Amino acid sequence: MADALESLDVWKRSRHLTVHVYKLFASCKDYGFKDQITRAAVSIPSNIAEGFERNSKKEFVNFLRIAKGSCAELRTQLYISEDINLIDIETAKILQQEALEISKMLQGLINRYKIKDNP
Repeated sequence: MADALESLDVWKRSRHLTVHVYKLFASCKDYGFKDQITRAAVSIPSNIAEGFERNSKKEFVNFLRIAKGSCAELRTQLYISEDINLIDIETAKILQQEALEISKMLQGLINRYKIKDNP
């Protein structure tokens, strides 16, 4: 594993995505939706961090899976926010793609550490 959480590219990218989502929905009047989408976004880097600090590859993989699930939840909410005109199509596509790439990075880490734990 990496020496420091801050050195993980997937953590950095998910943190930046979370900040973007928070800023994008800051003025959203649909407080239920705003709460749900920001919770999904913040869950991604938070679960990466929590799993990393457990100092167990097995637990790290478990938290990476949770973060990956939150990526899917966030992508779904981005599609919905586009469908109901809370955000424009261009912004939605960019953020959906970033969430998808983060999900792929998470799967790569899951595969890497899962293989190492099960020789």
